[in-house]
Amino acid sequence: MNGWLLTAGGIAAMTTCVHATAGGRSVVRPLLGSAVAAEPKRTLHVVWHMVTVDLLLSSLALLACAFMTAPSTALVLFIAVQYVAYAAVFLIVTSAADWPRPLLRLPQWMLLLPVGILALIGSGYGGT
Repeated sequence: MNGWLLTAGGIAAMTTCVHATAGGRSVVRPLLGSAVAAEPKRTLHVVWHMVTVDLLLSSLALLACAFMTAPSTALVLFIAVQYVAYAAVFLIVTSAADWPRPLLRLPQWMLLLPVGILALIGSGYGGT
């Protein structure tokens, strides 16, 4: 068993649950009730669900890889880079906001970055 990938997969699964529940309440419901035009509103709604599927599938892949004797290094690296990139996007967009304590207003990067780092380590390319 690869403990790095197990931990990354567990955090990714938790992130999926937070995204689907808390995010649905605080982001999707207000979006759907807003005055945004129908096409952009539905497009954003679809993108929300695409992210949900992506988070779910990547967490399942990491958890499966954690128990494989020879997990796909390419798959694990892909997921690691994906999560680091997601965290970077959150950090860049959030840092550009004119809010007090912006990194705490959109803290999703705090869940995404550890998954990427742990998956990178678990892949064998992270210094182990």
